[in-house]
Amino acid sequence: MIIFGLRSYFHDQPLGGFMALYWRDSLEIALALIDLYPEVDPKKIHFTELRQWVLDLEDFADDPNHCGERVLEAIQLAWMEEQDD
Repeated sequence: MIIFGLRSYFHDQPLGGFMALYWRDSLEIALALIDLYPEVDPKKIHFTELRQWVLDLEDFADDPNHCGERVLEAIQLAWMEEQDD
């Protein structure tokens, strides 16, 4: 295991209280974005902006090139569902 800062980039294990986020973690990513951007309506966000916000998350550890429209759509839908609750 290689450790950069407090995150493990090779295991999904929490390390120092942090959990690395990957593109497949749409709900966890959506929750992190809700905390950072509570005033944003996810229906109005552009995918290019959403992608950059995900990449900027402190705990995000995935390959930026593994993201496509379907992945961003899943994050956006999770965000909308959480806001509706």
